[in-house]
Amino acid sequence: MVKLQTIIDIKPSGWKIGYEDKILLIGSCFSDEMGNEMAHRGLHVTANPFGTLYNPLSIANAVNSQFSIVNSQLPLVEYDGLWHSMAHHGSFSRPTKEETEAAVKASVVLMQQALSEATVVIVTFGTAWVYEMNGEIVGNCHKMPDTWFTRRRLSVEEIVAAWQPIINSHPDKHWLFTVSPIRHIRDGLHENQLSKATLLMAVEALTNVKSQMSSCHYFPSYEILLDELRDYRFFADDLVHPSSLAVNYIWERFADTFCDPQTRNEMQLQLKRWKQFQHRPLH
Repeated sequence: MVKLQTIIDIKPSGWKIGYEDKILLIGSCFSDEMGNEMAHRGLHVTANPFGTLYNPLSIANAVNSQFSIVNSQLPLVEYDGLWHSMAHHGSFSRPTKEETEAAVKASVVLMQQALSEATVVIVTFGTAWVYEMNGEIVGNCHKMPDTWFTRRRLSVEEIVAAWQPIINSHPDKHWLFTVSPIRHIRDGLHENQLSKATLLMAVEALTNVKSQMSSCHYFPSYEILLDELRDYRFFADDLVHPSSLAVNYIWERFADTFCDPQTRNEMQLQLKRWKQFQHRPLH
């Protein structure tokens, strides 16, 4: 028989995610996709308290939540009629500074609570390219003028140095890293490949520290979409984001890897109930 696919070999994980776990997902919009899949199946999920973030250092800053509105090195910035937090997604932007401050403070509380309670933290790196304002890496440029920022690519060493202390300070959690399969074509296709390679090498370094190999894991979502599916029919109309079919496929591979048969059966029941709830009668 002719082979039409290159299947990514993923060994079943020695530890499993179940309904007793509380899961924090942080990072690129792929985290939101996986978070939705989990939530629809009844798992205890908190996804992106700071909104979607793409680069590893901004994600690390969000996890640390070591800043406040009062002493932040990333102050709120007024632009185009809104006040923006340079550490947050644009969904936190508000017409007044006070409203943005309140939204940001609430996100810090939510992040700290979710991290404290989480037994599993799933981190999705999107890009190694970063933008700096006044020497500080921002989480989002909010469509401000390019001249306000300096662009550069993080090194593997910078990413590892930011994340190693975080992992070490939370030895009670399982850390699951993945690299988003979403291509950042605005960076350029070659630059995107360099970026993804940097992220993959950084994750390889983090998950291969002998003292934490039992608590740090990697899931190859990037390889599944780019190598196993490998066809534009698995992409959305923008040819960048995965289609719903691809997201479902990657989710199934994830569940097969990290969930036992009993949990997967319960997930099917919970998903069926969720779908039934979505079909409310019109009258």
